[in-house]
Amino acid sequence: MVKTALFVRLEAKPGKEMEVENFLRGGLPIVEEEPATVAWFGIRLGPTTFGIFDAFPDEAGRQAHLSGKVAAALMAKAPELLAKPPVIEKVDVLAAKLP
Repeated sequence: MVKTALFVRLEAKPGKEMEVENFLRGGLPIVEEEPATVAWFGIRLGPTTFGIFDAFPDEAGRQAHLSGKVAAALMAKAPELLAKPPVIEKVDVLAAKLP
């Protein structure tokens, strides 16, 4: 069961929307290697607004993800791709339906 999650809001710099989209698509194979990342979604919320929603069984899984390769790559690319730093929110999962 998932108990914890992250919601990350990303605002692309003008003209960098496709690069942010490609970054999110490219993150999937990396996240698939994280056993504690139960669900991971790269999403588009609007023309320049993107996000990541991911869920974990516990706080240890969430922290492992925050210390992982995708998080490191995001922080490295943020100045180039994003209009402002990512907004990372730690959230609690109240209910979930997963395959």
